[in-house]
Amino acid sequence: MKKTPASNRLDGLDLARFVAFAGMVIVNFKIAMGAEGGNGYLSFLTTALEGRAAATFVVLAGIGLGLAGQNRLDQTISVTIKRAIFLLVIGLLNMTIFEADILHYYAFYFLFGVFLLPLSSRALFWILLGINVAFPFMILTLNYDAGWNWSDYSYSGFWTPVGFVRNLFFNGWHPVIPWIGFLLFGIVLSRASLAKRATQWKLVIGGAIAFAVAQGVSALLIAQLVPIAPELSALVTTSPVPPMPQYTLAGVGTASIVVGACLLLSNSLRAIGVLQLLLPAGRQTLTLYIAHILIGMGTLEALDKLGGQTVAQTVGASLLFCLVAIVYALIWTRWFKRGPIEAIMRKLAG
Repeated sequence: MKKTPASNRLDGLDLARFVAFAGMVIVNFKIAMGAEGGNGYLSFLTTALEGRAAATFVVLAGIGLGLAGQNRLDQTISVTIKRAIFLLVIGLLNMTIFEADILHYYAFYFLFGVFLLPLSSRALFWILLGINVAFPFMILTLNYDAGWNWSDYSYSGFWTPVGFVRNLFFNGWHPVIPWIGFLLFGIVLSRASLAKRATQWKLVIGGAIAFAVAQGVSALLIAQLVPIAPELSALVTTSPVPPMPQYTLAGVGTASIVVGACLLLSNSLRAIGVLQLLLPAGRQTLTLYIAHILIGMGTLEALDKLGGQTVAQTVGASLLFCLVAIVYALIWTRWFKRGPIEAIMRKLAG
């Protein structure tokens, strides 16, 4: 089978980054706008995106890291350490206004992940499996509720050494254990023939099967546990909090579907002119992530839209922000090669 050109392959990954970013905007706006409950397909869609969009983003980060490591590993390690420090700093600054920040977690995903790059794909898979087996034991032996006020999703003690480490590795929004598994999965994917349509179809089909299995097993276990011990049902859900093995499997499945589908569709979308509109935004998702908090949520606050909103209003505000982001990125790219925060990171970290 004829290989897809490398440029198209990378364009497909940038498209996937934008899709994942759009999903994260919907999830975060839903939290900020207090849109809970509700029925219908919009509620189903937004609930399905919770944790899956962010997981897809981490898988894509792993693909990027893996591709970079295939060239010069020593240089990749040096640059990645510097970028991890950069992400940690801006992530902690972001934490002061948005407690669900993911960037400071990214810093540690990259920091640990780059030193695992020399390992074989089989070894990475066993590490991924191991941390997902270990996490339920951590849940059963440690206090997962420590620091949390679940009524308003606030976390006390984050800025203390013990609280920071606990939040980072165990009970934060995106804890290193088991979330680094998504990065490791991305590294494994980076070694596959992603430019081949056969591989892309395998990702879509395999991802759909993984997602269906995760959801099916979770539903079956919950149905058995609710009559016996309802409190244990939280340990077998596909919810991102806490991130149990079923959630990881569902997240890996979703990421595979998104990556495979975006790679498959990139040529068709290019032919009708859609891909060119989305790529600039997909190439500066770090800038747009910060912007959706500072500008997007800042605007919502100014309009008194934080809290008490409907799911439809959440989705509408999210799509409007993504549209503005696309237009901004198209204009910015006419004069600059990279987004402003991406350019600063490259200047400081190489």
